[in-house]
Amino acid sequence: MNDAPFWKTKSLTEMTGEEWESLCDGCGLCCLNKLEDWDTGEVVFTSVRCVLLDGESCRCSDYENRRATVPDCIQLDLKKVHEIGWLPPTCAYALVRDGKDLYWWHYLVSGDIETVHEAGISARGRTVSEAHVDVDDFEDYVVDWPLTVGEKAGEK
Repeated sequence: MNDAPFWKTKSLTEMTGEEWESLCDGCGLCCLNKLEDWDTGEVVFTSVRCVLLDGESCRCSDYENRRATVPDCIQLDLKKVHEIGWLPPTCAYALVRDGKDLYWWHYLVSGDIETVHEAGISARGRTVSEAHVDVDDFEDYVVDWPLTVGEKAGEK
């Protein structure tokens, strides 16, 4: 009998729906608005979060119906995990895709959904809702921390 956790023994394609959903660590980084330079294709993060992202829990406040409120919400699936270049360096989907283990602060490892926040990986306390920012002002909110959180990801 293999006692290894599912993310070490299964590929993303082999996971059940429940296993797939459980990979989300609740960091909230993928739900930050991003800006893309049309000429270069460069994507930058902003600290402006989706209107449905709870700024404290870093979870979607209406996950099941999110596409009704936010039609351009990107539902991460197997294809998109391989196509999207802006996934945060700590994203469990990207880590498993690349054959890497989850970090110590991922709740599937730690057993506590708060460790992603305690480790300073999540968006908690660093964002503003898009309901309070005019889209023309998003450039004023460009940040680099979503792409640098991985630099301290392994630290306890």
